[in-house]
Amino acid sequence: MEIREAINSEFAKKMGTEDLRKAFLVEKVFIVGDMTAIYSHVDRMIIGGIVPTSVPIALPVSKELGTEFFLERREMGIINIGGEGSIEVDGNTYDVGQRDALYISMGSKYVIFSSKNPKEPAKFYFNSAPAHRACKTRLITFDQANHVALGSDAECNKRVINQYIHPTVLETCQLVMGMTTFSEGSVWNTMPAHTHERRMEAYLYFDMPDDRVVFHLMGKPQETRHIVVRNEQAIISPSWSIHSGVGTGKYTFIWGMAGENQTFDDMDNVNMTDLR
Repeated sequence: MEIREAINSEFAKKMGTEDLRKAFLVEKVFIVGDMTAIYSHVDRMIIGGIVPTSVPIALPVSKELGTEFFLERREMGIINIGGEGSIEVDGNTYDVGQRDALYISMGSKYVIFSSKNPKEPAKFYFNSAPAHRACKTRLITFDQANHVALGSDAECNKRVINQYIHPTVLETCQLVMGMTTFSEGSVWNTMPAHTHERRMEAYLYFDMPDDRVVFHLMGKPQETRHIVVRNEQAIISPSWSIHSGVGTGKYTFIWGMAGENQTFDDMDNVNMTDLR
């Protein structure tokens, strides 16, 4: 498991391109036949990917967590962006299709990930946050998510926010996750921008061909920077930073949040005139 230390906003002002990428960008989320995990000191969020082929992959015991098993004091959210798969949680098996999600409760001891077809493996993207009590493990299909349409063609941001692991759908301790999809011709996400001092956020960008990129905007509103993000790469966004992006074509992204509360609209909006 890779450890990423927290970076404060004053230090970030002095960082160049490579330093920003090393601190905030996860270039390799999915490795076929393996599991990746990035442990961020920002709200102790873990993000990563699991791509089982012919051999299932179990959540490991991790020295970095200091617990007997991975979810002893954590909850986990998973969204599958690959082929058909399944996840076994303490003897119960959940079929997780493409763009379906699974919430796994704190205290779940044996968690095993499998693909239905090793030649078209599942790609399980996960976020895991500290938890203080057990909530119910639950499968959320794409149809069962809460779908919120926003934006317009004129603003190039016509999109649907698909809320999976969210208070409108199910109960969790602090983790919130969802997926935003765009209409053809729409390329802007989260603009006008905002921050939320009470929560961090992580983005996974995907559904992009090799020659397409997203310019992810970050930093204090008056001190913005950008990171070029490619297909199936992730961004760690600390609470002090805006988290917005514009693509060279449409794309999809998964967002996950952890922190003080779960109030989706609890954000500090930034006036367009204040951006620099």
